[in-house]
Amino acid sequence: MKRALDRQQWGNNSFQLFAQIAENSDMQAVSNKIIDSKNKNVAEEDKKYKQQIFLHPMKDWHLQSSWKNGIKTGGLIQYVWLFSTVGIFVLLLACINFMNLSTARSEQRAKEVGIRKSIGSVRSQLVSQFLSESFLVVILAFILANLLVLLALPSFNQLADKKIEFPFNNIYFWAISFGFVAITGFLAGSYPALYLSSFQPVKVLKGTFRAGRFASLPRKVLVVVQFTISVSMVIGTIIVYNQVQYSKNRSVGYDNERLIMMQMKSQDFKDKLDVLTNELKANGAVEEMSESSSPMTGVWSNNGGFSWEGKDPGVDGEFGTIWITHDFGKTINWKIKEGRDYSREFLSDSSGIILNEAAVKFTGLEDPIGKTIKWGDEGDYKIIGVAQDVLMESPFRPVKPIVYFIAKPAYLNWVDLKLSANKPIRESLASIEAVFKKHLPAVPFDYQFVDVQHAMKFASEERIGKLSGVFAVLAIFISCLGLFGLASFVAEQRTKEIGIRKVLGASVTNLWKMLSKDFVFLIIISNIITIPIAYYTLGNWLKGYDYRIEISWWTFAIACLGSVAVTLLTVSYQAIRAAVMNPVRSLKSE
Repeated sequence: MKRALDRQQWGNNSFQLFAQIAENSDMQAVSNKIIDSKNKNVAEEDKKYKQQIFLHPMKDWHLQSSWKNGIKTGGLIQYVWLFSTVGIFVLLLACINFMNLSTARSEQRAKEVGIRKSIGSVRSQLVSQFLSESFLVVILAFILANLLVLLALPSFNQLADKKIEFPFNNIYFWAISFGFVAITGFLAGSYPALYLSSFQPVKVLKGTFRAGRFASLPRKVLVVVQFTISVSMVIGTIIVYNQVQYSKNRSVGYDNERLIMMQMKSQDFKDKLDVLTNELKANGAVEEMSESSSPMTGVWSNNGGFSWEGKDPGVDGEFGTIWITHDFGKTINWKIKEGRDYSREFLSDSSGIILNEAAVKFTGLEDPIGKTIKWGDEGDYKIIGVAQDVLMESPFRPVKPIVYFIAKPAYLNWVDLKLSANKPIRESLASIEAVFKKHLPAVPFDYQFVDVQHAMKFASEERIGKLSGVFAVLAIFISCLGLFGLASFVAEQRTKEIGIRKVLGASVTNLWKMLSKDFVFLIIISNIITIPIAYYTLGNWLKGYDYRIEISWWTFAIACLGSVAVTLLTVSYQAIRAAVMNPVRSLKSE
C-alpha cells in the first residue's frame, strides 16, 4: 500500500477500499462526488477509459454483488427470486388440484345447488358458500404448513447452509402469510364457486342435467399446466446437476491432492521461511514448499500496461500477475508446455517470466520462448516458459491470462506445502504444527486444503441443484395427487360403463388402456409445451457460465418418459381397480 501511495499508482487495483460515510449523508450523493476521483489522477493515456469509483452499500454485498462494466447485474438475489417463483408455482399446482377435483365432482353437488336455488338462495350466496369452503381448507392447510416448517427447518438449514429461524414475532411475515392465504383461497375457490353456482335448478332437479361435452376441457387444461410446470422443474434439476458435474470434472491444471496453503499474516512468518522449509523437508512432513502472492484458489492482483512484439495498439489487456518462488511449480506439480520452469541455477530468471496458455493465446505470440514483454515502468521481461492453464478462480469461467514473476519478498502472501505421500496426512500435519509452534509461537497454525477450497466453489450451484430437486419431487408429488384423485373420479363415473364392457367381453388390459389413454395424451401435450420453454429458459441460465454444458436431447427424453411413466403408475391403480371389479356389483341396481 505504501509503495502504491508513494508512487501514486492509481492504476494499481490490488486493494479493496472501505468507507464509512457520515450519518446524515446520502449514499448516492457521496458516490456521485467521488465518481471521477480516479480518472482525474491517472496518466493522460488512461483517461480514455473513464474509470469510475462509486460506493456499494454493505446491505447489498451478499445478494447484489455481481457487476459487468460497472453496472450492477444482480447476484444471489436471482436465486431468491428463482426459488420464490418456484414456491409460487408449487402453490399454484395445489390450487389447480383443488379446482380440478371440485369441478370434477360437480355432478354430485348439482342437486344441492338446485335445491338451494329453488328455496330462494341467490347466486352470490352460493358463491360465498363455496369460497368459504375453499378458505377453510386453505386455513387448515396453513396451520399444518407451519407445523411442517417447524419440523423441517433444521434439515432445510443444513441443506441450504443457512441459519433461518421461524419468525414468530415478525409482523411482516404474518401479514404476507395471511395475504397468501387470502389469495390462495380466492384463486383455488373462485372457479369452482362460479362454475357450481351457475347450474340451472330446473334441469338439475328434473335429472336432465349433464355437464356437457366441453365441461371437462378446463380440467384437462389445468392438468396440462400442472405437468408442464412439474416436468420443467425436473429438466431444470437435471441441467443444474450436469452443469455442476461438468465443471467438477474440469482439469485444474495442477495436483491439488495433499496440497495445503497458509496465509502469511505476520512478518515473523516471512523472516523464518528458510528455517521452516529446511526443517519440514528434513523431517519428511512435506515434499515441497514454496510461496506465492496469491492463494491457489484466487488471483489477487491484476494489471495492465503490458506491451509485446506485434501488439495491437488498440488492445490494452489485463493480466493476472502472480509472484512465486522457484519451487512453486514443483510444489503444485504444474506442467510446462514450452520452455522451462524457474531454476536457481539461472540468475537471469529474476527478469524472466512464465506465461500460462491463456496469456500466450491472448498475446498471439508464436514461439513465445525468448521473446520480450515490457511492463510499463517495471522494465522488460523475457519469456522463459509456458505453463498449462492453472484453474485458480471460478470453475465456470475461462482461465484468465496470467504472468508469473519470480517474487520479491514484500509481495509474498501465501505458503504452499505439498504433504508427504509416505506419511498419513494427520501425522504430517502434526509434524508441521510442531515446527510452526517452535519457530512461530505467536502465529496461529491456520491452514487450508486446496482441494477443499476448490470444491467450495461449487457449493452455491450444488445447493441450487439440491433445492431444485426437492421442489421438483414436491411438484411431481402434488401433480400426481391431483391426477390420482381425478383418475379415481373418472373411474367412479364410468363404473357402469366398465361393467357393461366386461360383460360384453372386454379384458382388463383393454379397460386399463381405455381409462389411461386420456391422461397419457394430456401428459404428452404438456411435454410438447414444456420442451421449448425449458430449452429457452435453461439456455439463458447457462449463458451465465462461460464454461458450460450443451443441452442434450436425452435430458428432455428422460424427463418426458419419466412423466409418462409416473402418470401411468398413478392412474393405473385406479384403472386396474375399476377394471377388475365384479360387474354384478355395478349393474345389479339397473
